[in-house]
Amino acid sequence: MVLPFRSSGVAQRARRLWRRYGVFWLGAIVVGLVAVFYAKLIDWGYDEFRTMQHRHAWLPLIATPAIAAACVWLTRRFFRGAEGSGIPQVIATLHEGTATLGPRTLTLRLLAGKILVSLLAILGGFTIGREGPTVQVGAALMYNLRRFYPRSTALIERQLVLAGAAAGLSAAFNTPLAGIVFAIEELTRSFEARASGVLITAIIVAGVIALGLNGNYTYFGTIQIGSHFPNLLAAAVVLTGLVTGVAGGIFGWLLLHTSRWLPAPLVQMHRERPVVFGALCGFAIAVIGVLSGGTTFGSGYAEARGLLDGHEQLSMLYPFLKMASMVGSYLPGIPGGIFAPSLSIGAGFGNLLHTVFSSMQLPMLIALAMVGYLAAVTQSPITSFVIVMEMINGHALVISLMATALISSRVARMFAPPLYEALSERYMTPRATQAAAAAEPESPESPKTLEPLFEDEKNGESEDAAQTDAPRP
Repeated sequence: MVLPFRSSGVAQRARRLWRRYGVFWLGAIVVGLVAVFYAKLIDWGYDEFRTMQHRHAWLPLIATPAIAAACVWLTRRFFRGAEGSGIPQVIATLHEGTATLGPRTLTLRLLAGKILVSLLAILGGFTIGREGPTVQVGAALMYNLRRFYPRSTALIERQLVLAGAAAGLSAAFNTPLAGIVFAIEELTRSFEARASGVLITAIIVAGVIALGLNGNYTYFGTIQIGSHFPNLLAAAVVLTGLVTGVAGGIFGWLLLHTSRWLPAPLVQMHRERPVVFGALCGFAIAVIGVLSGGTTFGSGYAEARGLLDGHEQLSMLYPFLKMASMVGSYLPGIPGGIFAPSLSIGAGFGNLLHTVFSSMQLPMLIALAMVGYLAAVTQSPITSFVIVMEMINGHALVISLMATALISSRVARMFAPPLYEALSERYMTPRATQAAAAAEPESPESPKTLEPLFEDEKNGESEDAAQTDAPRP
């Protein structure tokens, strides 16, 4: 009579452990596998584009606009909510509540669309990265595992989304520590003690899966700094922080205030004929890419890695051309991240600053500029310097990287608010309409339930809305 009782107690304990840890571990394994698959898919897509571009240098002038139009049509017709990097959607879901935004921004349909359309975009040479989208993919995968709970609660769903997003970043960059910091600094701006152990475990599991499939590697390799730092290091940190802070701040301002600098005919075209607008952006990306000799196409990983290794010689105009191509890739509103392109732009600024600090090692300046520009764009300095430190195995530069990130993020805030937070507000329900939405809710599948990409879309019928510069009117 005792054995069945003990057996029942063991089963109940096993079920509790499964619900508390097992679902998160299972989700982390899936996130790691999907992140590796997604990375290989994007690498294959860009290799195919480069092969085509090397054989026919003029072909992007035709292919990129056509693919851009297809990406915009697919995103707006089938995958509204998958646009951009995906990090703003995750932030909005965590802030407003998984019950409200989860069914609209973290569905399996949007997950598939994120992967499909971003692959199509990279086949067209768009300046996008895969790391930001992997965050939304990871969050969506974990969020949909809530079905394994008999009674899923808001707290459980929030922990699943947070763990999935952080695990996605960890697996994408092979930077588990950065995944933990990213969850604290960028996604929630706080840390829940009850979720800390589960969150960290999920990040580690996803990182181990990616490590097992990709091998022990650092994203940009290991840079050799040496034990003797140059006398001008402090001056280089300050100047790099200022330059990348201004550049990153201007980039954020351009993305958040499109209607203030885009000509009125283009704003109207985006509102009324978005597919044509996307094709026009694709043509601009192709022209910039052809003029730069092909260096501005894609995420920029190869160019940044080449500069760090000393195998790549880039024009001093490269960071500005890459930034223009990155803005053009964002404007149509298709899936694609800004992490990797930002690191590439930062590497370009490091190469530019080497003309001022010629006595310093080029890899050192590139590392400082990468963390500076990334911190300026995201305004998450801790996450930025941890990511770069892990990507280059640059523990010797921790203090310098940290100082550069802090300076650049503070300078960037003079131009624009934190980019991801500002973009996330466009997915949140305005307080004035929350009561009306609750009284007459729309279907989660309806595109009307999603916020616009541009601040001028929301009130497109009003002339005043096109002039507003608020992130969310």
